[in-house]
Amino acid sequence: MRICLIHPNYHSGGAEIAGNWPPAWVAYIAGALKSAGYDDIHFIDAMTDHVTPEQLRVKLAEIQPDVVGTTAITPSIYVAEETLKIAAEVVPGALRILGGIHATFMYQQVLSEAPHIDVIVRGEGEEIIVDLIRAYDTGRWPEGRAAIKGIAYRDGDEIVATPAAPTVKDLDAITPDWSLLKWDQYIYVPLGVKVAIPNMARGCPFTCSFCSQWKFWRDYRVRDPIKVVDEIEKLVNEHGVGFFILADEEPTINRRKFIQFCEELIRRDLPRRVQWGINTRVTDIYRDRELLSFYRSAGLVHISLGTEAAAQLKLDQFNKETKVEENKEAIRLLREADIFTEAQFIVGLDNETPETLEETYRMAWDWQPDLANWAMYTPWPFTPLFQELGDKVEIFDFSKYNFVTPIMRPAAMDRDELLDRVMNNYRRFYMKKALFHYPWRGTGYRRRYLLGCLKAFLKAGFARQFYDLGKVDYWGPQSKGKLNFNFDRTRTIAPAQMADWQSKQDIAAQKRAAKLSRTEGFVLPNGAKVKAAEKLPAE
Repeated sequence: MRICLIHPNYHSGGAEIAGNWPPAWVAYIAGALKSAGYDDIHFIDAMTDHVTPEQLRVKLAEIQPDVVGTTAITPSIYVAEETLKIAAEVVPGALRILGGIHATFMYQQVLSEAPHIDVIVRGEGEEIIVDLIRAYDTGRWPEGRAAIKGIAYRDGDEIVATPAAPTVKDLDAITPDWSLLKWDQYIYVPLGVKVAIPNMARGCPFTCSFCSQWKFWRDYRVRDPIKVVDEIEKLVNEHGVGFFILADEEPTINRRKFIQFCEELIRRDLPRRVQWGINTRVTDIYRDRELLSFYRSAGLVHISLGTEAAAQLKLDQFNKETKVEENKEAIRLLREADIFTEAQFIVGLDNETPETLEETYRMAWDWQPDLANWAMYTPWPFTPLFQELGDKVEIFDFSKYNFVTPIMRPAAMDRDELLDRVMNNYRRFYMKKALFHYPWRGTGYRRRYLLGCLKAFLKAGFARQFYDLGKVDYWGPQSKGKLNFNFDRTRTIAPAQMADWQSKQDIAAQKRAAKLSRTEGFVLPNGAKVKAAEKLPAE
């Protein structure tokens, strides 16, 4: 049984300006398949290698797989569909599988518009893909497919979804196969070292209205920290990884396990060889203020904070459960701990105005994070906020749902002005940082890291890849009124399918994790007792 996994060739000018990111899904899916005895696995990274459709045809003809699998986040769905269409033409006898978050919730629309897809894997795929491949390998496909949980397929004119599969309860039983990746290609530009994206936990107990990750993973589960460090040490020793980013939505939720993770990194002397970054909530930073220097000694050098908005009204709309003053305090605490901070702002909702965009700039400069990012609101069709916005969402060309294209059109300005004012925020923030901060703040590692971040921004800016500026023909304020966002307005929305998705047990697990992360005290590595989460003092 020969299996070919393909990462679709989609680019947007967003996070990839900092480097080429290794597709972790390939390692985890391949690891599960190999553990089940399927070891004839090939991988085509069409995104990193910029593989054209014609080149993909040649590669598939050479490999002659029995199974072709790919994945898709929302903006890459059309490329993924085209990838499997090419597979249908080149190796028509192969089983064609699509996974990922978009297909999980939008399977009816996907299967309707892409009849060349044989089956969709809904949810995390390690256990489902093994059941699926075994059924295909033993001749139980397609007759026995209804017995496989967590898939969707066409049966004649009908689209069928089997009951949702249970979430993977034993994450430590998954052994990812990172050897399939060509590691020389995955470089973190700010440091010029190989980068990895391992996974410590899945799920999130919080329900931010703009986010879909908590829906996809359903319940919150954390791996054994020792196992995670085993994996990282292997990445460092066998593949030369010098920087990693934990893929978790919020790896600090479970404080005990996060502390154990840091302790184990220190015990093995790994911070001398590899540094790392995370995304997390400002509330966790304030809660863990006594731990921040310890985290830094474990090699944690970069934290991206979901500050999201400068106005409390927007934080409440996003269901962030945070306060504006907490954002400022969290950044100050990280700066004192010598951890690089990146403030994330979501802009571009229907109520955005020139004044609110200016407010985010002033707030970012007042807070003084090392980096700031203004991401365009992307209305995932399977999130609560999408439902609330209703007919205010008028663009359903999912290829543009990439955090850099203004999908929403604010009532107070058009999309051209929105993009220009966001670019104005970037220009002012990074020009002042480049002139007065990065070259002069700190020495050694700090200066090198910040100048490396600036290099990444400048490189993408000059190439006009940042924010897809080249594709929309943006050159500056003079471009207002002349931009072409190239929306395919023939695309229409279809309802997301979520009714069968989250069980009562999933919801209960989310609530337990949220309560644990906020109320339970714990002990520092030095034996000192840390109190439960506290509220910020009034300023």
